[in-house]
Amino acid sequence: MIEVKDLSKRFDSLVVLDRVTFQISDASLVVVLGPSGTGKSVLLKAMLGLMPVDGGEVLFDEKSIQTASELEIYNIRKKVGFVFQGTALFDSMNVCDNIALPLIEHTRLSSKEVKDRVCHLLDVVGMAGKAHLYPQSLSGGMKRLVAVARALALKPKYLFYDEPTTGLDPIMTDRVVALIKNLKQSHTNSGIVVTHDLDTARAVGDEIYMLKKGRMNKLTKIEKELYD
Repeated sequence: MIEVKDLSKRFDSLVVLDRVTFQISDASLVVVLGPSGTGKSVLLKAMLGLMPVDGGEVLFDEKSIQTASELEIYNIRKKVGFVFQGTALFDSMNVCDNIALPLIEHTRLSSKEVKDRVCHLLDVVGMAGKAHLYPQSLSGGMKRLVAVARALALKPKYLFYDEPTTGLDPIMTDRVVALIKNLKQSHTNSGIVVTHDLDTARAVGDEIYMLKKGRMNKLTKIEKELYD
């Protein structure tokens, strides 16, 4: 379980997070909805301790990342797979090497074990047979799928998705949404999805929050229906 308690962050006079409080139960997905520029990405970075906060704390399985030691923070972050909005793939590496990178950096797996793991992950995300391709030869949606595969490399307990369907065509959006749902149901990956797309939010979220003017408000069933 992830618990966010009274998390606050401001940039000069701009309040981005104002005592934000919510929790992510195991095997569930929380969606944070809001237009661009409301602080959704700031929230993800603050939760992982990648950005200092002005107040509050985030607990991963009862361990506060704000008071954790350097080694403890490292171990907490290994539990989290992060899918970046811009995918953050390395253009100089092919699909296989991009996915293999965290395995090489953080495990002692043999070359064969790494290759087998990469092949399995490509199969999970529907990209089997694409290991030799380079990012520049992939569509935006295919890059997003590879980014998800890389996020899964270390078998994380939690997945953080930053605008996973932004800029994708309807068919690829449906494919990414189906993958997110499958990872929650079949692989019990809980986590958080930040998006400005209401259809995506409704499709994947067990709970949906609206981030507006620094405050997080949970949408009720009636409010969700009003957005339909």
